[in-house]
Amino acid sequence: MKTKTILFVLFSSLLSAYAQNRTKVNSTSSEISDNLDLRAIASIFGKAENLDDFERQLNDPEIQISNLDLNNDNEVDYLRVIESVERNTHLIIIQSVLGRDSFQDVATIELEKDRNNNVSVQIVGDVYMYGDKFIYEPIYQHTPFLYSSFWRSNYNPYYSSWYWNNYPTYYNTWSPFPVFRYRNKVNLIIDNDNHYNYVNVRNSRIAINLHDRIRENQYERQYPNRSFAKRNSNYKNRQELYQDQKIRFVEPRNRGNRNRFEISENNRANTRLNNPAQNQVNPRQERRINSMNSVSSTDNSTNSNRENTASRSEANWRTKTNDSRKNNETNSNSQNNTPQIRPEIGRTRTNLRPDNSQNRNLKTDKDSSNRGLR
Repeated sequence: MKTKTILFVLFSSLLSAYAQNRTKVNSTSSEISDNLDLRAIASIFGKAENLDDFERQLNDPEIQISNLDLNNDNEVDYLRVIESVERNTHLIIIQSVLGRDSFQDVATIELEKDRNNNVSVQIVGDVYMYGDKFIYEPIYQHTPFLYSSFWRSNYNPYYSSWYWNNYPTYYNTWSPFPVFRYRNKVNLIIDNDNHYNYVNVRNSRIAINLHDRIRENQYERQYPNRSFAKRNSNYKNRQELYQDQKIRFVEPRNRGNRNRFEISENNRANTRLNNPAQNQVNPRQERRINSMNSVSSTDNSTNSNRENTASRSEANWRTKTNDSRKNNETNSNSQNNTPQIRPEIGRTRTNLRPDNSQNRNLKTDKDSSNRGLR
């Protein structure tokens, strides 16, 4: 009995240690910014009837636009929407609900109308989540319906009424997907009739000041070492990380391994120019570059040698052909008394049969003499 108890305790402790290690790996192994595509947010914002409808689409279990699980409870976080307005500027904040009175800003939508009634809109990723100045400017094919109500005189800013453990009836939790599966799914949500231009400058100073006053960052304060700058020290924001991943992992069509290597090296060289801290050259990388240069120079020299050899072979062949023609002409002239005309292209062949006219004349004379004797 005592032996069974000891084995049970050991087995339980092993399971507990494994679960703790697994939780720790899951919380740090995935890039946070991979789990919410701002272009998808811009797409549903352009189709929403109002901000309440926009929040519903953000959390619709049928759409599953988000894959964020910041509190690591194996459930995708609910995203709530709040708004702040000052004159012609609207700041819409998307927050992840992590617990009771615990929120983390994920992204903001900043709209501003100028004197000519032109509206500028930007989707800005939170600096903790996406790095510094990760911004999309959507250009909608059709004017969003939301614009018609934003600048009314009696407009009231939207503030979500939902919070931890108090969610709308349409909402059901779901577990996060692997990142590759989420990307495939969210690509179907993005409206490709619109354009999503990446920029690195925020247009509205008023929106920046509004956000500084009401920003929520409980998750950031709890895990300061998980910020984008700490997770990806070599990149400024999500855009730079995505571009580098695209060059290193997406295989271009109709290109060989050498072209892919050259593109990757050029990208790294540009990154080192923009970031002096990365100017140190990796010795392995330097040897690889030198080997590639030597291979290319060897190929060039080999091609030039082949061309020279081919030209010399052709010249020798022509010389031998001319000599053989001359020898054939000399031999034919020495064997026949009658000069022979070598046929040439474009001329008619000459009849070279021997002349037998003298033999015919002699035969005729003999026949006549014989008839006289008779």
